[in-house]
Amino acid sequence: MKADNGHMSNAGAVPAVALGGGGQMPMLGFGTWRLRGRQACESVQHALRTGYRHIDTATMYANEDEVGRALRDSEVDRADVFITTKLRPSDAGRERAVLKASLRALGTDYIDLWLVHWPPRARIGRHVWHEFLALRDEGLTRAVGVSNYSVEQLDDLIEATGTAPSVNQVHWDPARYDAAFLAANRERGVAVEGYSPLKDTDLAHPVLTEIAAAHGATAAQVVLRWHIEHQVTVIPRSSDPGRIAANFDIFGFVLDPDEVRRIDDLADGR
Repeated sequence: MKADNGHMSNAGAVPAVALGGGGQMPMLGFGTWRLRGRQACESVQHALRTGYRHIDTATMYANEDEVGRALRDSEVDRADVFITTKLRPSDAGRERAVLKASLRALGTDYIDLWLVHWPPRARIGRHVWHEFLALRDEGLTRAVGVSNYSVEQLDDLIEATGTAPSVNQVHWDPARYDAAFLAANRERGVAVEGYSPLKDTDLAHPVLTEIAAAHGATAAQVVLRWHIEHQVTVIPRSSDPGRIAANFDIFGFVLDPDEVRRIDDLADGR
């Protein structure tokens, strides 16, 4: 694919991060939060045509059927697409039934990554994590992880089971950059994945626009590329075909260490 800025991107260009316990996760994915019905199906279809091979959904999003339909209607093999879905904490105690319902909706025999959408109460959280590991061992999901967990909450799961989540999906953008948080996750073998990377980001900030101009890119592309430089998987979401394509087109340039540092400093309001 060639975008307006002249960069070249394709599915094969997307790097992947190795997950604890095995497997690899493409570091650029397509988010589907708030996409419903026909819009969800068409957006996922366009993402797959563009080259995305990582699709993120959740039980709470109420669009697993549409994601599954888009995949079935595409010409992309299921084995080539990394699918993530999530369990609501309110479904604690129903893990097996909920996962099987997700499998039916998505039209697949397995999930690549299943996440606890956000932390349930501590005692229940340990039970949920035990069930996640058991269902992973049965092959219904290839990897398991969590979303919106603190380092302390990760440690509670590790203490209870001896097994760390493969992934911690959190709200991440330049203003939320936290080197200590990234380091703590990595010390525990947990890959960090960022959602809503552009939602609260000032794309008119001079640091972002100056760096974007230097690379012939957009500020949004720079923010997404910044995630990749930090080895943080990123899952932008859009229903606009042009933006879906532009968000994928971030592998024709790299940020140098000084540019990365300048973006990091936005977390301090500088």
